Amino acid sequence: MNRLDALKQYTTVVADTGDFLQLAQYQPQDATTNPSLILKSVQKPDYARLLHAAQAQCSHRPLDDVVDRLLVRFGCEILAVVPGRVSTEVDARLSFDSPATVARAQRLMALYQAEGIAPERVLIKIAATWEGIQAARQLEQQGIRTNLTLLFAFCQAVACGQAGVRLISPFVGRIYDWSKKQAGAQWDEAAQAGPNDPGVQSVRRIFDYYKRHAVATQIMGASFRHVEQIVALAGCDLLTISPELLAQLAASDAPLPCALNAETARHSDIPALSYDEPAFRLALNDDAMATEKLAEGIRAFCVDAVKLERLLQP
Repeated sequence: MNRLDALKQYTTVVADTGDFLQLAQYQPQDATTNPSLILKSVQKPDYARLLHAAQAQCSHRPLDDVVDRLLVRFGCEILAVVPGRVSTEVDARLSFDSPATVARAQRLMALYQAEGIAPERVLIKIAATWEGIQAARQLEQQGIRTNLTLLFAFCQAVACGQAGVRLISPFVGRIYDWSKKQAGAQWDEAAQAGPNDPGVQSVRRIFDYYKRHAVATQIMGASFRHVEQIVALAGCDLLTISPELLAQLAASDAPLPCALNAETARHSDIPALSYDEPAFRLALNDDAMATEKLAEGIRAFCVDAVKLERLLQP
């Protein structure tokens, strides 16, 4: 049994790509996308037909509508390959506007439904700002399932659980990047590996808290830099993994035991927390890493959203 097959015994494996032609060989359950991945894929010759079809719509539809149709087209192609769900992201420029986020999510779902896709096969990705979390609360109440992304702080995870979101995506690799940069010459790669990796520890803390307090929100570790981060989180509800790392897992038959234990977590001594808006904003502000990486992530997705729009213009 290779490591990828071993991982699938404990964790739902999700492909982190917009390149649906790569998906079948790894047989993931679900797939996730974001503006950066779609931008990367849509410029490849294999996807020219999707780009051209979207460009043809630009003359008679608003540009934001054309972008959403392109995202949904990619999502539909992905769902023809994976048996589970696809995550499609709301424009990051709406990250601080709850009503606009709700409206855009509703439009994406309507486009999927027009293609005959059942609602339970789609997760709407939203940045885990306070406004994004409140938009997700409303959407979940409407039966639209959400995936809260760009999650770096424990307070974000707690607030998402309170809001009843379906799934969160804590970014392991970006936490690792920030911690390594801050440590500079003092960083000890060997000492910070595996369960000691700061990104891994962040997900483990959320996992233990959710299982201890029976929070129904699913945890999907994301943004991995190397295979050992994935190995250290075997047993997490879901892990979304790039094709490059999926290939590395599939090529190795090294042992891959389960690393997270829900039963042990249920008996842990972790106090319950609750956040209103002021408490959430203070807790997020107190976490320098999360504040910096959340802002950086939103900026990057906004830049790629603009690039995608320019690409679509005739």
